[in-house]
Amino acid sequence: MFKYVMKRLGIIVFTLILIISATFFLMKLMPGSPLANAERLSGDQQRLIEAQYGLDKPLLVQYWNYLVNALHLDFGTSFQFQGQPVSTLIAQRIGPSAQLGIQAIVFGVIAGIGLGAAAAVRRNTKTDTALSILAVLGISVPSFVVAALLQYYIGLKLDWLPIAGWEGFAYTILPTIALGLQPLAISARFIRTEMVEVMGSDYIELARAKGLSRSEIVWKHALRNSLIPLVTLIGPMAVNLMTGSIVIEQIFTIPGIGSQFVNSILTNDYPVIMGTTIVYSMMLMVVLLITDVVYGLIDPRIRLAD
Repeated sequence: MFKYVMKRLGIIVFTLILIISATFFLMKLMPGSPLANAERLSGDQQRLIEAQYGLDKPLLVQYWNYLVNALHLDFGTSFQFQGQPVSTLIAQRIGPSAQLGIQAIVFGVIAGIGLGAAAAVRRNTKTDTALSILAVLGISVPSFVVAALLQYYIGLKLDWLPIAGWEGFAYTILPTIALGLQPLAISARFIRTEMVEVMGSDYIELARAKGLSRSEIVWKHALRNSLIPLVTLIGPMAVNLMTGSIVIEQIFTIPGIGSQFVNSILTNDYPVIMGTTIVYSMMLMVVLLITDVVYGLIDPRIRLAD
């Protein structure tokens, strides 16, 4: 296990270097100037600002300096927020994004497991059909459409919950539902498929022959064994939530790194764009590593290769 984790950490560092390199050179190819009101500045003023941010150095020197600093989690200084380190800006906004992502994945997985198990137990019934339709809709309908519907009907029409802002738990409910509906649908479909297959296996027939009750068979045997493969889906679902939260944060005006990322693109704030991209990539790789390790721990049949 230790060798496997160390090998994966080495791969993460190598992948991170590639991401930093690609992001750096792609930013240099973007049209426009990162300097605010660059067209109003004289040549001397532009040169002074470029020297301040190190933009007057040769491209390869800029790249090497940024790579070394980024590996130490120093992403430079924002062009838009003058004098503000990018790492500080990201740290200030990562809390709401992390809270929203965690709530959405917990809500989606737990609710999905319950709905999937209910559909499997009542398969080929109206309940199963209704839950299957709900799962298809949850996968098919984009999260921003769900967000708009929730804001209109629950926030405006019924006035049950606030439609925007980030001032307390009540403000997190609608964005959590909008973001968590897709993992809910994926979990529900997966659990239903797994449980239907498990319910027809030999050890379930043996449990019936022993006289175990239906609830014991479903909850202690069928559902438990169906949950293990679901762990492999949590990593990709968490990654989807990271990217999906960018739009949701904009819709609900949540002060997270997603909304900051969008604003930095509009203002050509290269350091913030690169820093946010690197942080998203790091989160993605760490989540996938944790998923693989947890899967190996909870299933004794799995042995991680050294």
